[in-house]
Amino acid sequence: MGAVVVGVVLVSSGCVHNTEGDTADVAKVQVERVDALAATVPEPIRQAGKLVVGVNVPYQPNEYRDASGEIVGFDVDLFDAVATTLGLRADYVESAFEKIIPAIQAGTYDVGMSSITDSREREKQVDFTTYFSAGVQWAQRTGKDIDPDNACGKKVAVQATTVEHTEEVPAKSAKCVAEGKDPIDMKAFDEQSAATNALVLGQVDAMSADSPVTAYAIRQTDGQLEAAGPIFESAPYGWAVRKSSPLAVSLQKALQHLIDTGAYAEITANWGVQDGRITTSVINGAVS
Repeated sequence: MGAVVVGVVLVSSGCVHNTEGDTADVAKVQVERVDALAATVPEPIRQAGKLVVGVNVPYQPNEYRDASGEIVGFDVDLFDAVATTLGLRADYVESAFEKIIPAIQAGTYDVGMSSITDSREREKQVDFTTYFSAGVQWAQRTGKDIDPDNACGKKVAVQATTVEHTEEVPAKSAKCVAEGKDPIDMKAFDEQSAATNALVLGQVDAMSADSPVTAYAIRQTDGQLEAAGPIFESAPYGWAVRKSSPLAVSLQKALQHLIDTGAYAEITANWGVQDGRITTSVINGAVS
């Protein structure tokens, strides 16, 4: 992690409101249970008939609540398809992002699904089944000139506990200091929607977020925001499970089935995130 619940943008006030957006009506891709894959699911989960999934919202278009309060999004549609393939249903439980991995380790959740970047540091705590590739993308107010590689002294919004918060922006700030320049003034927000609002309102100079998140924010803010620089530092998203759990392989096999049958491509296209498609799902695919 590290999209934005920016379903309705009130241009007059400059605010982004967390209400149902145009993506809430995306059609579900229909898939069927595959008995051979369902048989690989660990017995306790198979008997329960469900996967308890920890998720942090809002993070549109990946996971967020629509106007009726239901958790929806690209991640949700894809994981629902995986669960169905395994003969299960997904039970989504809202959680603070930083609490998801500890809850998996404690056995509270079977899976963590919240646009979690599969990193080597996180792999020390949990295993990941990769399902998407996302880079980092900065945004700026339209007409401004922010260089992500030279943002010394600028105010940059991020969502707390994301890779942008813990690694990417701090590394850029440290480089500024090493060169004798002012550090980046990083502003961390509990929700991505608040980070986006801060940029729209001019409270910060830029924001840094995962590429599908930034792209969605730009589309939804009615021309108020634009990309600042290219996408960089691409890394996989992964579904997190307990270390050495056979569930990781079950998820991987189910996703690969969806990739091979074309359902995965259809789901990514429906949500406009096809640029992040992968062709092969792996266990623990961290690149850094």
